[in-house]
Amino acid sequence: MYLDDANPIPVHSVMTDGPTIEFISNPGRYQGEISADGGSIRGVWIRGYPRPVDSPLPLELQRATRRTAWSLPPDSSPHTTRYVTVDRDASLEVLDWGGAGRPVVLLAGLGSTAHFFDQFAPKLTARYHVYGITRRGFGNSSVPLTGYSADRLGDDVLAILDTLHLVKPILVGHSIAGEELSSIGSRYPQRVAGLIYLEAAYQYAYYDPGSIGGDSLLSTIDIDELESKLDQLRSGNSPTDRRSLIQDLLNTELPRVAQSLRAWQSRLQAIPPGAPAAASAPIRRDPPMIAQDIEAGFRRYTRIPVPILAIFRVMPGWAQSDVFEKGVPSAHVVRLAHASHDVIHSNEADVLREVNKFISGLPR
Repeated sequence: MYLDDANPIPVHSVMTDGPTIEFISNPGRYQGEISADGGSIRGVWIRGYPRPVDSPLPLELQRATRRTAWSLPPDSSPHTTRYVTVDRDASLEVLDWGGAGRPVVLLAGLGSTAHFFDQFAPKLTARYHVYGITRRGFGNSSVPLTGYSADRLGDDVLAILDTLHLVKPILVGHSIAGEELSSIGSRYPQRVAGLIYLEAAYQYAYYDPGSIGGDSLLSTIDIDELESKLDQLRSGNSPTDRRSLIQDLLNTELPRVAQSLRAWQSRLQAIPPGAPAAASAPIRRDPPMIAQDIEAGFRRYTRIPVPILAIFRVMPGWAQSDVFEKGVPSAHVVRLAHASHDVIHSNEADVLREVNKFISGLPR
């Protein structure tokens, strides 16, 4: 979906069940019903994904006509393009805007591509050599059937750093790319000079068990961690002394999942009758529902021992910036008022100022 050519809203998942349709994008989701003639969709827009931050707003979509249809302008951003093989069946699009100085690698949000930064990246090239990566499953990159877990996506980025011979770059991630930043920063902190989260330091990037409040995302992460440790116990791949693993399951994992599920159940029970229902699972997975695969691959990141800049928009009642600032001592948190989720569009000057200040303070 597009509001205008400067503010695209990429749709990364579409699910249908008869006339019912749901679009999921970075800012939120749209649920509606297609008219009998296929000329319109009447439904509601729910801002905030994965957690709603507003009440549903009525919104009717009309099929474009010859008079109302339009197209995006051609790509005129000054970059070169190459493709890097990162896995047996995955080759990723890599943009190079050139520039002098330290390497900076840009990672887009869910549903977007490296071209999300086409207007922003050239404003960095006076100080840095700037690259962008389109993750697997999107844009001109390969769309393999598997490989969408957070750590696998992080490994894709590391493979490109190796191919390009980039030593200790600064990784900049928007939105869901925060999971790739946290994956690399927690597992291989020596590989990067710093991480910059642009509206990206949410639960998929930093797990705080104290923030469980019926959030299905946190519940999913807890369940995945429990399942992983139970697999260790079943398969015999657990530590030599299984007592520590069993103790951890009894003292931590099982109580945490129980708490999370109770909160999730309470939230579901509070939904009034007639409220928009969650979309049913897609009948087909051809092509695979990449966004769902990525969400299913979220991991629990709690320690990210590298220099971090985290830029958040100010949202009343949303405390994630405080949670991240308290839980990640290496992070410098900046809060921007009157910003949108796409902060490089709504607050470009602020983002450039903070990015330059952060990078100039990093050790060589």
